[in-house]
Amino acid sequence: MILGGLSIDWALFVIAVWLVLGLLGLAALRRFELVARVLFPLGALAGLVLAFAAVQGLLSTPEVAVLPIGLPQLPFHLRLDPLAAFFLFVIGAAGCGISLFAAGYFRKGEGTPPGLLCFEYHLFLASMALVVLADDAYAFMVAWESMALSSYFLVTTNHKVPEIRAAGFLYLLIAHVGAIAILLCFGVLQANTGDYTFANMRIQQLSPFWASAAFLLAVFGFGAKAGVLPLHVWLPEAHPAAPSPVSALMSGVMLKTAIYGLLRVGFDLLHLQLWWWGVLLLALGLATALFGVVFATVQSDMKRLLAYSSIENIGLLLAAIGLALVFRAYGMTALAALALTACLYHVASHAFFKSLLFLTTGSVLHATGERNLGHLGGLMRFMPWVAWLALIGVFASSGLPPFSGFVSEWLLLQSFLFTPGLPDSFLNMLIPLAAAAVALTAALAGYAMVKFFGVIFLGQPREEKLRQAHDAGMQEKAGMLWLAAWCVALGLLPNLMIRFIDPVTEKLVGQGLAQQAAANGWWLLTPTSIERASYGPLFFLLGVAAACAIAFVLVRLFYHGRLRRAAPWGCGYPWLTPRMQDTAEGYGQPIRQIFEPFFRLERQLPAPADRQPFYQVMVSDRFWHGVYLPIARAVEFLAALVGRLQQGRIATYLLYSFLTLLFMLLMVPGVKK
Repeated sequence: MILGGLSIDWALFVIAVWLVLGLLGLAALRRFELVARVLFPLGALAGLVLAFAAVQGLLSTPEVAVLPIGLPQLPFHLRLDPLAAFFLFVIGAAGCGISLFAAGYFRKGEGTPPGLLCFEYHLFLASMALVVLADDAYAFMVAWESMALSSYFLVTTNHKVPEIRAAGFLYLLIAHVGAIAILLCFGVLQANTGDYTFANMRIQQLSPFWASAAFLLAVFGFGAKAGVLPLHVWLPEAHPAAPSPVSALMSGVMLKTAIYGLLRVGFDLLHLQLWWWGVLLLALGLATALFGVVFATVQSDMKRLLAYSSIENIGLLLAAIGLALVFRAYGMTALAALALTACLYHVASHAFFKSLLFLTTGSVLHATGERNLGHLGGLMRFMPWVAWLALIGVFASSGLPPFSGFVSEWLLLQSFLFTPGLPDSFLNMLIPLAAAAVALTAALAGYAMVKFFGVIFLGQPREEKLRQAHDAGMQEKAGMLWLAAWCVALGLLPNLMIRFIDPVTEKLVGQGLAQQAAANGWWLLTPTSIERASYGPLFFLLGVAAACAIAFVLVRLFYHGRLRRAAPWGCGYPWLTPRMQDTAEGYGQPIRQIFEPFFRLERQLPAPADRQPFYQVMVSDRFWHGVYLPIARAVEFLAALVGRLQQGRIATYLLYSFLTLLFMLLMVPGVKK
């Protein structure tokens, strides 16, 4: 093994530790206490070490390593550069909190032996880290397929349920279709040299046609893993099927490996960027974001709601990459750095707040046995820790200051404000519409999060059994607190985070944002100039705190004890029952009516003489019924035709062989016809 630096040594050490922990889990297949109380916490500690090593890698020169494993004369080439280091930090930091939570979450009888679950979980973490470290197509594809297979088995943890098996199969199918496109992309990038290392791909001068072919293959392949429209159908099925820590890893972390791959190909391995690539990603990203957030608002399953919310956030990331490509194509490197900074900031922000939200749903699921929003409510008084931590995740996901989601979305909108400076009049006219779509997406995301938190935690319990709900355990609280702390820290200290993002943007587009952002002090974020825009998160927080304190003092000083208390008119409140509260369907009804063309609606109406009328509206995906089901039927039809060839009779098979031989003889040149 040839190593080239301390940071990559530590990264490889952590990967080895995760693999060893997985093997120890196999050795202790059914020793639940050892797996949950020892191996998972050690995995969390390894994730913390990886995050520290990644920060060191961000601030140092690129490091390389060659591992003589795999096929002869085909070793693993690994490289830790700023782009890989940033995504390693996200994997390590988010993985640390999720592993802590998993140590207290997993129970006996999950459907898979605890030791096997431990092996699959830590193999999943190790393969994600190897994906971002890989510096050749062979190592990348081995790690990519390991990531897909391990996550498939994690999704199907409770494999006895037919719906879960179907969700896992759909995920694996689309993942492998995407993997084929990625492999073809690498085939184009190596330009018939036979050298599949990324170092060789970087020096190839592809023509615009072949560069575009590689880029489009990358968009399709990585888009399938990220859940980009119309390749999104696996995501709302797989995330609800998986255990909550696995859902958190997949949504918060694994989806970002696809964003990493797109950035690696689009800005690093390809020597040119064309403006229409950016327009394509911008349109695809905005369509994905709007589709995801609209579907999130009408969901009645809390994990499906978060899954569609992940589709929305992936769309925003894609739009940011597209905008960076447009700026880069026109040589506007400062603005490309701004858009790319917004993208990377949202990568980290989404990893933490979406992981936190999935973990809170896991706590609710364990405490109540319910994930249907129609059966939940009033849990804040029974699960206060989970509720307050979920509220932090909801604020960050809604893009509210002073939390992390606001900073990334604010930076993205700042990028859109500079698009009138583009030299193309068509883009100057089109992109402001895209900015409006981003604003609409952000507003609907807040609407969906109000529904998520309000229906689950506020009001009265909709079922009597909810009064027996219990709060999360110590390890679960520790994992959620870790992620919530990052949501707050990224919101309050944006300049510090941008400083760590700066080496990545300098590598990819040749310019950074940190110097300009910190020009007016660490407490004030100014992405371009203070005359154009600035944001002071600490000032905002102090203002909110001061307003609350002043209101409290005024009430205590001037009104406390001076009021005559009497029973007010409560609009019938004394007789309020949980049936009178707003339901998940009620929250989603206005959106369902406004955006009805998005949905495929099936209404079940009561009979005229029905004494107990029942009305139901089922919302489904038009892409599933209009694209995927026809493809499935066509495949089944072709399979049935091919199956007719297999009759089970030896005479028929001999006839096939004779006809094939006769055909081949007739096709040979020189044979007399």
